[in-house]
Amino acid sequence: MSSLQIEHRNPSALHHNPAFTHVVTVRGADALVFVGGQNAVDAAGNIVGETLSTQAEQALRNVLAALAFVNATQEQVVRLGIYLVQGQDASEAFAAARRIWGVHPTTITVLSVVALANPRFLVEIEATAAIAA
Repeated sequence: MSSLQIEHRNPSALHHNPAFTHVVTVRGADALVFVGGQNAVDAAGNIVGETLSTQAEQALRNVLAALAFVNATQEQVVRLGIYLVQGQDASEAFAAARRIWGVHPTTITVLSVVALANPRFLVEIEATAAIAA
């Protein structure tokens, strides 16, 4: 069994923001876990919420459920990809993340997109985690 080491680092040459980390180094991972894009859909297939805040909370709960399914935790997440429909205020998604995700700054990419799979979706969130056996 390997010893998993995940190190969050911020080079002094880059602006430091407590909401995210610029570089994550992983050593000793036995596997990478890729959680596909999660939307604001509950286990019954219902869309949860009409606001970005509510939808982001549900999408993050779905990411956490997917991680738990493979015995991974958010502490092992090394990257989040967040896709917001054009015109949405990213600060609402970040506030929702703090409520559901807590303070766990990892590498994050936020992209504005024209649309998602369902016209009612406002956000989609994917994750990459590193786990030890």
